[in-house]
Amino acid sequence: MEEGRRSESREFDAVILGASGFTGKYVVREALKFLNSPSSPLKTLALAGRSPSKLSQTLSWASSPSPPPPLPLLQADVSDPSSLLSLSRRTRLLLNCVGPFRLHGQPVVAACVESGTDYLDITGEPEFMEKMEALYHDKARKAGSLVISACGYDSVPAEMGLFFNSRQWVSPAAPNRVEAYLSLESERKIVGNFATLESAVLGVANVGQWQKLRRSRPRRARPVIPGPPPPKGAIIEHQKSIGRWAVKLPSADAIVVRRTLASLTENPDGLPGVNEDEDQIEKRKNFWAMVKPAHFGVKIVSKSLLGIVRYIFVGILIGLFGTFAFGQSLLLKYPAIFTLGMFRKTGPTEEEVNSATFKMWFVGHGYSDSNLTSREKKKPDMEIITRVSGPEIGYVTTPIILLQCALILLGQRDRLPQGGVLTPGIVFGPTDLQNRLQQNGISFDIVSRNALPA
Repeated sequence: MEEGRRSESREFDAVILGASGFTGKYVVREALKFLNSPSSPLKTLALAGRSPSKLSQTLSWASSPSPPPPLPLLQADVSDPSSLLSLSRRTRLLLNCVGPFRLHGQPVVAACVESGTDYLDITGEPEFMEKMEALYHDKARKAGSLVISACGYDSVPAEMGLFFNSRQWVSPAAPNRVEAYLSLESERKIVGNFATLESAVLGVANVGQWQKLRRSRPRRARPVIPGPPPPKGAIIEHQKSIGRWAVKLPSADAIVVRRTLASLTENPDGLPGVNEDEDQIEKRKNFWAMVKPAHFGVKIVSKSLLGIVRYIFVGILIGLFGTFAFGQSLLLKYPAIFTLGMFRKTGPTEEEVNSATFKMWFVGHGYSDSNLTSREKKKPDMEIITRVSGPEIGYVTTPIILLQCALILLGQRDRLPQGGVLTPGIVFGPTDLQNRLQQNGISFDIVSRNALPA
């Protein structure tokens, strides 16, 4: 392990690994917007992958209609650890777009930790994230390598959206629970990334390994939340406040949020930066003082009950077929059939990407006076609803978020923790990430504040 490498001069500010993949090419297109712009810390960029010819095609596509800039195209393969180590030693930051991450992610993390390089990825795979934390957190902290997964639609809108909702509860008011309701909308067809389906199928197939990993790890601190735990509720819910039907979504968001809240419970002022000044320390402490922990969950919504039944049917198919090899093969060979068109091997068309949007409502229930005794807190008496919304989640919102996280890391590194395997929320929460996202098409809005009937 190479301690102190982060402070050394590197050839590149950032390298995008897996740049020619489904999502990778959109990340390249987003990165080119900020390359060498006057206020951007991204001055040098390289693309990396197995095939230089495909990288060249990606660069031409991403820069169109302008001619492609003369970026270095570097050959690296996740099956060749030496190529990854050589690659990571040349850059300050590596953006990893090579999924599924449970199959291909660990060698990249290992190389970055070994070389003291910062690492961001776009995974939404909980087992991978928790495994990397278990294996590499202490090593990364010593090496000065920040390893931050879920820096895309999974799970930054959930984390920043929860913080935004939480900060609307002015003391002595405090939330008890915040439920996120995700709506995927389009004038055309909603089509997901095939790699997302592959990750979900592999997650079902290996759920036993994940449970074993969790049992082997020490329990994290739990935040103190006013009031009793919320009831489980019905499987299908009609959320009247937003006029949508909803069902629980087994996504990474709730798991990432819990990890962030555990870190915050262990470090109430957040994590100190490498070289913060007094104003930055005060800003960080003030930010976290306004964030009030709450029980958190995520549901997917539809305007119609039939739409929810469709989500449930596809979820059951993935849950059943993902438990045995032949079923996994069928799901991945014929995704359009078994997911009722929600996923295609070819992914969405450019028109489908451009027409898609998302809305994520955060419905917070809590107490107007959190100082009441537990006996008095029988039922929440206050509701605050906020919303995060933006463009298509996989190919537009995810690259926007990843690049803004990267620009913060490159431009504000001394204000961030020295290293470790951490969540995006605990690292980027006190920064200007929310403002940056708002400037790039992702909005944060207060919808309503209401007193609840007794």
